[in-house]
Amino acid sequence: MPDRLEGGLVTAQAAAGDTAAVSPAAGRPFRDATGIDALGDGRYAAELGGRWTVGPKAHGGLLLVLLAKAGLARIEADAPGAAPDPLAIAADFLRAPDPGPVELRTEVLKVGRTASVVAVRMHQDGRPVLAATLTAGRLPEDEARWSDLPGMPAEPPADATDPAAGPMLGLAASCELRFDTRTFAFVRGEQGPPVLRGWARPRGEPADVLFALLAGDILPPTVFNVGGRFGWAPTVQLTALLRAHPAPGWLRIESRSASVAGAWFDEDVTVVDAAGRLVAQARQLALAPLGG
Repeated sequence: MPDRLEGGLVTAQAAAGDTAAVSPAAGRPFRDATGIDALGDGRYAAELGGRWTVGPKAHGGLLLVLLAKAGLARIEADAPGAAPDPLAIAADFLRAPDPGPVELRTEVLKVGRTASVVAVRMHQDGRPVLAATLTAGRLPEDEARWSDLPGMPAEPPADATDPAAGPMLGLAASCELRFDTRTFAFVRGEQGPPVLRGWARPRGEPADVLFALLAGDILPPTVFNVGGRFGWAPTVQLTALLRAHPAPGWLRIESRSASVAGAWFDEDVTVVDAAGRLVAQARQLALAPLGG
């Protein structure tokens, strides 16, 4: 996420000074928030609304989805049917955009039989805010011959934490989220390893591959479990791989850090669908909060 506030999703808006309750989003909040309009010359317009935010800033996973949609639309316009699915996206977060209009500018770098590549730049108020490269092709339909995935139940257990219990804040108003209570040490005022687990699914529609992309950046920063590490945790670079179309149901998510050192920490995220198949992976480099 480009900017994530102390206390994670439940307290994000409260920490930003907004304690008003947010009513549950009606309809299909994910699809409604990811529409793009063609402007011509490989340019697309999108609107960063107020639902998919953490504190005052647009959610990083949603930004990746918009970049991917613009890239896919450009490839489809140039070579219909050549690359229907996102396979990978690598994004540099230059600035944290605010809710409001953005423009997505695309440049096709390659159209191939197996993989096509397009560069996408997001601009707001005339300035670049994200720069990405999307690789597109066709996701496999076959079952994996081998996998090594986190051991999590397909559905949240009864003791999972619901961040929407009480005031609907932040992302909890736009999709269904559950947290593995045992891994969220920071919520209990404790320290623990930088490993978080949870479940997510969109409201009013089944999860698709683009929601799986968003899910790779939907948990609070793992560094919150490391003592004294609270506050803003801006993403600098994020690379995501899409591996399969998700089955209907909850997506299981595990996020872990290998190293928290100095000003930096990493996150590796694994997203598994209800059928037990890997659907997305994400790795990001982010700045650790100063703590205090």
